[in-house]
Amino acid sequence: MSQAEDLKKNMYEWTEKYARKMGFKLNPDREALDYVLGGLAARKEKFGRRYCPCRIVTGDAEEDRKIICPCIYHKEEIEQDGKCHCELFFRSD
Repeated sequence: MSQAEDLKKNMYEWTEKYARKMGFKLNPDREALDYVLGGLAARKEKFGRRYCPCRIVTGDAEEDRKIICPCIYHKEEIEQDGKCHCELFFRSD
């Protein structure tokens, strides 16, 4: 397994554990989930942090802290829309 595949696997394990803990579920569309996890892993590899793949990294540490997955917006988005903006976490109805 390559380093990128290992990182992606770690992202999956971490997000699955977090989702269970919070009463959420991961995106049931495996292809979409794989795409988002790939983006999350790429951000971790490039920037050293789990920045949301659907948000822009600005370089401002204080602002960028808000978009480390799970970002500060995810709970409100899940409550309002049933899913977060990245479509990683979904409400578990």
